[in-house]
Amino acid sequence: MSFLSSLRESTGPEVAVEIASGHVSAARLEMRGDQPAVSAHASEPLPPGALVPSLTAANVHDRAAIEAILGRVLDRLGRPRRIGLVVPDVIAKVSILRFEKVPPRMQDLDQLVRWQVRKTAPFPIEEGQVTYVPGIVAPDGQDFIVSVARRAVIEEYEGLCAAAGAHAGIVDLATFNVINAVIAGTRAPAGDWLLVNVAADFASIAIVRGADLIFFRNRGGEGDGTLADLVHQTAMYYEDRLSGGGFTRVILAGGGQTPTEMEDIRRSLAGRLSTGVESLDPRSAAPLVGLLMRGREAAA
Repeated sequence: MSFLSSLRESTGPEVAVEIASGHVSAARLEMRGDQPAVSAHASEPLPPGALVPSLTAANVHDRAAIEAILGRVLDRLGRPRRIGLVVPDVIAKVSILRFEKVPPRMQDLDQLVRWQVRKTAPFPIEEGQVTYVPGIVAPDGQDFIVSVARRAVIEEYEGLCAAAGAHAGIVDLATFNVINAVIAGTRAPAGDWLLVNVAADFASIAIVRGADLIFFRNRGGEGDGTLADLVHQTAMYYEDRLSGGGFTRVILAGGGQTPTEMEDIRRSLAGRLSTGVESLDPRSAAPLVGLLMRGREAAA
């Protein structure tokens, strides 16, 4: 199991499953000629409160209901044995660390990363699952995108899949796979671009330089201030601290709100940023497509 796999690393499985607070979705990818296409997609809502994503507490509150719904969704995709699993952003803490010198030995790098994240982890690091991938190389060092999650929480999601007869070979965060989907699209962004991903119980903001993540922030549903305020603060930080020269694209994704609410958010962001904001169709299941596309765009 590879939690937080590289944004463009190993080729993904043929079927991806997303387990979120309000739904279970799955999609299958197949190649048609030299072009990948989603050949099957299924989704069912979850009862309120059945799954409550959390970084520190138990997430599964109605295991029987989730297992039954997951089983029906997988039935519609031919009961795959191997899947990729997309989970809510809020179950992990994501950091971007910069090291002036990177230890040449992997064991030493592991220890350095774990020593850094233990300072801010909200639980004993011994209970955590820490993974990282290289980020951008800067004049003053090398970035690493680091994620830490409670092992027990990851095992809850894996256990749901195992009960349905599916092995989750890849487990990854929803927003990372929206990024994958955008990078793999026909208009992959150049320069710096901003992604705002809105779910029912969280919102994540990512700044990507080409294909390299340079900023990530997640806010739970109980966060203070409006989303537009948070995005505006992020844009100011980008200009002041990240040598920002302006966004080539600003993208709003997610299906956590009604279409009217999402349009209101889009207009609010456009007003605060004084630029156009494009929306990803929530029906495109971008997190699933993003996981399924991992590595395939390089092979095409």
